[in-house]
Amino acid sequence: MEAGANHSQSIATTLEQEPITYPVIDARIVGTTMADALEMVMSRAETSAGGYACFVNAHLSVMTRQEPKVRSAIASATYAFPDGMPVYLVGKYLHGLDIEKISGPDVMEKIFESERGRKLRHYFYGSTPEVLEKLTSSLQECYPGSNIVGAVSPPFRELSDEEQTAQLNAIRSSGAQLVWVGLGAPKQEYWMKANTSHLPNAFLLGVGAAFDFHAGTIKRAPEWARRLGFEWLHRLLQEPKRLWKRYSLTNSLFILWIIFDKFSRT
Repeated sequence: MEAGANHSQSIATTLEQEPITYPVIDARIVGTTMADALEMVMSRAETSAGGYACFVNAHLSVMTRQEPKVRSAIASATYAFPDGMPVYLVGKYLHGLDIEKISGPDVMEKIFESERGRKLRHYFYGSTPEVLEKLTSSLQECYPGSNIVGAVSPPFRELSDEEQTAQLNAIRSSGAQLVWVGLGAPKQEYWMKANTSHLPNAFLLGVGAAFDFHAGTIKRAPEWARRLGFEWLHRLLQEPKRLWKRYSLTNSLFILWIIFDKFSRT
């Protein structure tokens, strides 16, 4: 009984604490460690506290200055974690915070690795039926006992009100505690902001390419490349036509705006 009480007190303390944040262009990013980020997410899931998390890379942080709708979606998030190496480095070295990079694919993997995380009720929203099938089977094979309660691949068009209502009803009726959203940025951020109030007992996480990585349909950069900050190069080599403009333009804007903001605030 005492152990259970202590666990409940720990969860309550986690939810009451305001995380440290730091500015990256027009976003406020949570400066934390992976262990604490996992605790934040799982505590909200266990207590049906609701809300959503964004994983912010350089591209998404640049969009916070270009697109008011993106800025609003990130600002409304319960947590905006530093997904990309540039966003992490700003917190680590420009603001002197003792933090870690918190990427969506890593959070998904570590939650399913833990017994506590596997017991949570998981729902997948996004991608294609083929990817969802491979994702579900891969996770259940790698992490036996994973409590996956549903998955849906929405059509690649605007949903009718009836379709939207049916999908939200399906998520609610599943009892999902964690809803993993793989629509790609910024579509997944828009979806989470619009629907978090309709899913008040679930915590939503916009994890983008994590579905493909864990399904095995796209090969993720090796661990050493991720650690050194070269995951972007690995992805560029895989999808050069789609990603070259994003990386060349947005990475340049990211550096320019970080420098500008640094000197304009001093």
